[in-house]
Amino acid sequence: MKKRKRLLLGMIVFSVLLTSFSFYFYQLFFGVNVLAEKNDTTILIDRDDTFDSLRNRLYDEQIIEDALSFSFVSKVLGYQDAIKPGVYLLNKDMNNLEAVRKLRAGDQTPVNITFNNVRLKPELAEKITANTGVSTEEFLALLKNEDYIADFGFNEATVIGMFIPNTYEVYWTISAEALFERMNKEYKAFWNDSRKQKAEAIGLSPAEVSTLASIVQAESIMGDESPTIAGLYINRLNKNILLQADPTVKFALGDFEIQRVLTADTRIDSPYNTYRYKGLPPGPINLPTISSINAVLNYKKHDYIYMCAKEDFSGYHRFAKTLVEHNKNARLFQQALNRRNIYR
Repeated sequence: MKKRKRLLLGMIVFSVLLTSFSFYFYQLFFGVNVLAEKNDTTILIDRDDTFDSLRNRLYDEQIIEDALSFSFVSKVLGYQDAIKPGVYLLNKDMNNLEAVRKLRAGDQTPVNITFNNVRLKPELAEKITANTGVSTEEFLALLKNEDYIADFGFNEATVIGMFIPNTYEVYWTISAEALFERMNKEYKAFWNDSRKQKAEAIGLSPAEVSTLASIVQAESIMGDESPTIAGLYINRLNKNILLQADPTVKFALGDFEIQRVLTADTRIDSPYNTYRYKGLPPGPINLPTISSINAVLNYKKHDYIYMCAKEDFSGYHRFAKTLVEHNKNARLFQQALNRRNIYR
């Protein structure tokens, strides 16, 4: 009888312990440990992160509540020795098993890259890599690598036109080369048959359209006027007249703050100086937007070959068909500049 009681007691104790351990291990794997009663959040695992640095950061930032259980589950699943860099979305009330499985699988969340209002390659490199693991210097080196960009049909002067300003989704771990290739893919998709046909009808290549669009964009801040400006420059190209676009002179001088281009400025010997060299400059003088490109492709047909900023500084222009009319408009604007003491 005593033996039986001891056996029964032992079985009860064992059952209690087994139940306790089962519950404990269940809690380790399936109990809420990530963002308990908080909002979803994204985390960045950098390329130089270790498991210890990641776990400590998650705990310090109160993303996980119990670092020990997270470490245990990570060890069981082999994640401690196989962390993958990237940006990951962790959901509220996740358990360790869900979180570790997601991180171990490298199930990244895409990041957005957005670039616009760009003049020079360093600005482009900085903006396009801002949310990625690619360094500005690394991407800029590609933009300056003549042999590399030649494989895509561009040169150092035209390559900036390959980038169509927009917002794109990529993974943080994308390489500089893969990012460049992705932008080339977007460029090809943008230049569909319809746009190519419009460019051909104008007598320009897609790269030349981008160059002209960059000039149109620099000339006006008023979008509704852009097709008229585009038509004016197309008229000049067709008549083999110097474009005489002030923004190209500013680009040649490397000074974008000039408000008043002087005669001396127009003498600079640069292929970008359209007061000195006929036709389009070697490449875009900024990164033209989609609307600027479309303004060239859908330019307004007219007989204007001259334009001058309006004297009210509204951002609009006065257009003219003759030099006499243009000189009148130019005097009005120059007088307005003088009244404002703007000499440069």
